[in-house]
Amino acid sequence: MNINETLAYIHSVSWMGSRPGLSRTRELLRLMGDPQNKLRFVHVAGTNGKGSTCSMTASILKAAGYRVGLYTSPYILRFNERMKVDGVDISDEELCEITEYVKPFAESMEEHPTEFELVTAIGFEFFYRRRCDVVVLEVGLGGELDSTNIIEPPLLSVITEIDFDHTGVLGNTIAEIASAKAGIIKAGSPVVSADNLPESAEVIDRTCRARGCRHITPRYDAIEEPSFYESGISFRFEGENYRVPLFGKYQYRNAAMAITVARTLNECGLSVPDAAIRAGLAQVSWLGRFERLATSPLFIYDGGHNPQGVTAAVNSYRALYAERKAVILIGVMADKDYALEIDTILPIAQSFVTVRPDNPRALSAEKLAEKIVAQGGKATPAATVEEGVRAAVETANGAVPVLALGSLYMYGEIKEAFDRLYPNAVRS
Repeated sequence: MNINETLAYIHSVSWMGSRPGLSRTRELLRLMGDPQNKLRFVHVAGTNGKGSTCSMTASILKAAGYRVGLYTSPYILRFNERMKVDGVDISDEELCEITEYVKPFAESMEEHPTEFELVTAIGFEFFYRRRCDVVVLEVGLGGELDSTNIIEPPLLSVITEIDFDHTGVLGNTIAEIASAKAGIIKAGSPVVSADNLPESAEVIDRTCRARGCRHITPRYDAIEEPSFYESGISFRFEGENYRVPLFGKYQYRNAAMAITVARTLNECGLSVPDAAIRAGLAQVSWLGRFERLATSPLFIYDGGHNPQGVTAAVNSYRALYAERKAVILIGVMADKDYALEIDTILPIAQSFVTVRPDNPRALSAEKLAEKIVAQGGKATPAATVEEGVRAAVETANGAVPVLALGSLYMYGEIKEAFDRLYPNAVRS
């Protein structure tokens, strides 16, 4: 298969057809010889901050001299981003070869695997073939029944900030969602988790006690001398100075999480010196998180897609631009709490331009605009993402920033449209 045929095969089972449970993943991997059992993992679940924490952790481990696999979802620009070794995406050739290897095993099964299960199996085989020393493995959805949870006890389990997300699958309360995510906790593996909500913290702590796991929470109160500026953040944490070239006020907490993960890994058989932590954080890159696509016109993209994520994006915007209003370019999923998101954004919004992300779960631009108007904002729907980008930039007219947010699924479309419409824009 060539790359187009490979991707067509992988996508032949949609996310909408996903079915909870580990039996199919277990059977597929058994047929493949269980490559996951020959690898060591840092397993990461959570609602917000997963991607940034995974990327920071992988960068730190690479700086410490390890060959590091990184498995994340969704991808931002191209499918290959979902699995990397030492920061480099899987090549088209490797993806095609491994998919062809996995395909007959998958098709021999009475109940075929879902797309995510298939991709997870491909990722495990890729990391095994590349002889990774450690794999930073991001959960796709939830935790307990996610196909990544097929692994044996990892070096370390990590649970980032928890918020309402995928309530139709994970539950309608924070405690229920936390319980699903705490399903990655395995006896014998320490756990590093955030402390953002008492309900989730209690569930995770109870699960750790039941499974005999040491539970560590980052000392967020030890973040000192924070500086937030347009090229990233700097701060002091537990006696060390750090710089991170990522935008977003929320990156302080993500960085503190990654530092705590790295220091805990020293107790799990790895050697991760402070110099590697500093170097890894200073070299990290992660798209779509309060990222300036251009400075003239000023155009910012943030993948905040739930109330907590949107609040973090708004706080970051205020830290940089104070009371300056923005034109908001927004698209959302219909199953999100977008009413609360709108209320959070309204105080910084001059006006809204609404679009529909390219996803079956997306809310129409027209319905989103109607909702914004009903909640007291000014909103204009756009027929396409490209028309939305043009309308937002023209409305801003160089006088105010454009802030695009609401879904990571829009990043590729928005960036491509912006680059096509404004090739002479001053890039960051």
